Amino acid sequence: MAGSVGKRFRIGLVTIAGVMLLVWLVASYLLGPRVTTRVLAATSLVRTIVASGRVVTPLRVDVSSQISGAVRAVPVREGQSVVAGQALIEIDGSEAGASVEQARAALMQTEARLRQVRELALPAAQQAVRQAEVNLQNSQRQHERLLALQRQGFIGQAQLDDARRTLDVAESQLRSARLQVSSNDERGSELLAARAAVAQAQASLAMAQTRQAYTTLRAPVAGILIARNVQRGDVVQPGKVLMVLSPAGSTQLVVQIDEKNLARLKSGQKALASADAYPDQRFGAELVYINPAIDLQRGSVQVKLDVAQAPAYLRQDMTISVELEVERLDAAIVVPAAALQYSSDGAAWVMKHVAGRAVRQAVKTGQRQTGKVEIVSGVIAGDEVILDAVVADGRRVRATPVP
Repeated sequence: MAGSVGKRFRIGLVTIAGVMLLVWLVASYLLGPRVTTRVLAATSLVRTIVASGRVVTPLRVDVSSQISGAVRAVPVREGQSVVAGQALIEIDGSEAGASVEQARAALMQTEARLRQVRELALPAAQQAVRQAEVNLQNSQRQHERLLALQRQGFIGQAQLDDARRTLDVAESQLRSARLQVSSNDERGSELLAARAAVAQAQASLAMAQTRQAYTTLRAPVAGILIARNVQRGDVVQPGKVLMVLSPAGSTQLVVQIDEKNLARLKSGQKALASADAYPDQRFGAELVYINPAIDLQRGSVQVKLDVAQAPAYLRQDMTISVELEVERLDAAIVVPAAALQYSSDGAAWVMKHVAGRAVRQAVKTGQRQTGKVEIVSGVIAGDEVILDAVVADGRRVRATPVP
């Protein structure tokens, strides 16, 4: 009896389970499968361009002398950081100093000659003109009196000829005095010659001072002294490399970017870069140059980025990857990459959850980032998309929203 009751109990349990399974199957068929969905919302998005390139470190600067001479002092050491204009090598400048003093004395002499022309020669010539004019007037009056007396028969022709010669001499003296004034005035040859002599002396002094400046070799730019090939007492010759300087400044990245992105490039755009040898260590960079020409073989444009604080491990010609920020959107629609499906022709689409059914919706994609894709058109904020299931278009589904 007890066994019969137990048997009927087990049969009842099986029957109940079968009914529940049947109900679940019917509900699943009628209501559709469960799917995970997400309601889309506008979010901020950074559009980037990813490209590869290489590292270009600053060039080296060779320091050499422009004159011959014995080295008097070398006030820097190898490996030392120097600033632009800092003294690196001092060459004996005794001869150059003497040349400067000689040129300065010559300039003083020519300037004195110029003052003499302006302050003495011109006034003296003007005074000579006035004296010559007075002498000429006297000679003219004397000649006129003697001419009248000769006509009256009181004097002979010889006396008149003497008066004529005196008049001619006075006229000649006046012309000479006037020429002397003309040569000493502002446009005269004497003053022009004196000015030219001053200019030549000034040029000679400047040349001597320049050669004197050559006796101290200074750093053309700030940087680190990486080689030193000179000691105190050495006699140096022009052109011989005495030191090598590594200039301080931004390390550059040279990158090739597909020409289709040319319109999106602007100077000043920020980027994150990493060397292939150190992929987990990223550093900042800034776009500073866009080549105006296109590489026909590669179909790309060359750009350069400055690295303000270059990591110590960067080396010349290292391969690097660059992610360049070209646009920042405040309200973009982004979906998980898993929600996107693609047809055979490459067209993208998603499944939307609309009134309990799955609805296929074609979309146009934009920027791609890790695990997510920007949707340019096809869906808007507030749409609910299916994330993790492929269901037939129009089929009923039971949505489980996730944030």
